Amino acid sequence: MRVTATTDSPPATDADTIVVGVFEDEGIAHDHGGVLQALVDSGEAKRGLRKLAVTHAEGRRYIVAGLGGRSEFDPERARVVAATVLGRAKELGAKTLCWEVPHHVGDAVVGGLVEGTLLAAYTYREFKEPEKDAIEALLLSAHHELDPSAAVAGAEATNRARDLQNRPANVLTPSALAARASELSGVSVEVLDRAGLEAAGMGAFAAVARGSDEEPRLITISYAPEGTSGPHLGFVGKAVTFDSGGISIKPAAKMHEMKFDMSGGAAVLEAVGAIAALQLPVRVTGVIGATENLPSGRAMKPGDIVRASNGVSIEINNTDAEGRMVLADCLAHAIDQGAERLVDLATLTGAMVVALGRTYAGLLSSDDAWGEAVRSAGERAGELSWRLPLHDEYDEMIQGRYADIVNSTADRGAGGITAAHFLKRFVGETPWAHLDIAGTAYDNKKPYTREGGAGFGVRTLIELARAT
Repeated sequence: MRVTATTDSPPATDADTIVVGVFEDEGIAHDHGGVLQALVDSGEAKRGLRKLAVTHAEGRRYIVAGLGGRSEFDPERARVVAATVLGRAKELGAKTLCWEVPHHVGDAVVGGLVEGTLLAAYTYREFKEPEKDAIEALLLSAHHELDPSAAVAGAEATNRARDLQNRPANVLTPSALAARASELSGVSVEVLDRAGLEAAGMGAFAAVARGSDEEPRLITISYAPEGTSGPHLGFVGKAVTFDSGGISIKPAAKMHEMKFDMSGGAAVLEAVGAIAALQLPVRVTGVIGATENLPSGRAMKPGDIVRASNGVSIEINNTDAEGRMVLADCLAHAIDQGAERLVDLATLTGAMVVALGRTYAGLLSSDDAWGEAVRSAGERAGELSWRLPLHDEYDEMIQGRYADIVNSTADRGAGGITAAHFLKRFVGETPWAHLDIAGTAYDNKKPYTREGGAGFGVRTLIELARAT
């Protein structure tokens, strides 16, 4: 969808459908012969958030959109109402949609209107007939000059991550993910295969990959513009392109959803690509651990002991606790690459879905200031996280009998937290934040990312890079 801004009034554009918002206790700012205000006064158009009414004036179709209270209208509400409008406009057969930007709102709210529209317009059609009723263009009409490019870049990167998430595992293999990384502009990409992992001593990652004939890939994406002075950021993503659970096999029900176990890696890949495209003045290294987790005669077994690249030995109690093993070597690798601040994203534990549902990702951090920076970046992006505690007693829960640590505890309590404590063993003193996106990565029911991959984390990482 093309997105442009204009200072022309909506009727002066070529839009076939014009959206005019109305706040509680306010009237229509620019009317057309009193038609729109009359619709509000009659009660057919309501001011409550997401309430819509349709009329025609001077040969144009108008959607009057309720915005709720002005003081509560923030970027997230803008995304929500924009998605609602987009759905109605598609039903009406619109091709060019023009938002009359509400008066006296900030650039972040305008960005929310753009993001909500583009994200809601997304459909995954790779294996289906092309969409026939797609809206082709979005116009933003305001009294002053607007630059929607940053919002467009974030939304389009999110949608590209959704493409990766939604692809079936027979198409989106670790090698295919590495190939997508090689297409990014403005970055350098290095890839290690199975032999490379083993030569580098990445025994935890390599153990997960042993069960599959598909080659694993450690993907390192570096963006290093000249003249940067802030900390070197390390973004680490779990990309298990299909997770059967291995020998500790998952139940058959909904196993097809385990193609989404690469969602963290997709977010890191497309976020670093967008950061480079936006030419943000920050150094970023993205590290993505891509593999399948399958049962076979070569697969890791419960009871096996492996050693990660930092020397920590791991007793494998459950082969379905594989994501943390992949991330262990990836986190250590990011530090080896010079990262001074770390964020990892992973669909890591079902326990986090139980704890927080699909509204919040779980956030755990070894550094209060860095954890708050990640949380607040996500809030600005409309990707919420809730911080959970780290405590020495949780460290005791992952102590191994035969190795330094276990990859899964017998006690089902605090499963999301003990998984984070496992990861903490591989970051040393580097400020680190862990986002468990198991509940938010797909089918998160938001109006603009309702079904399938949500691209969660892409806009958080872009916003974090922008703010660092």
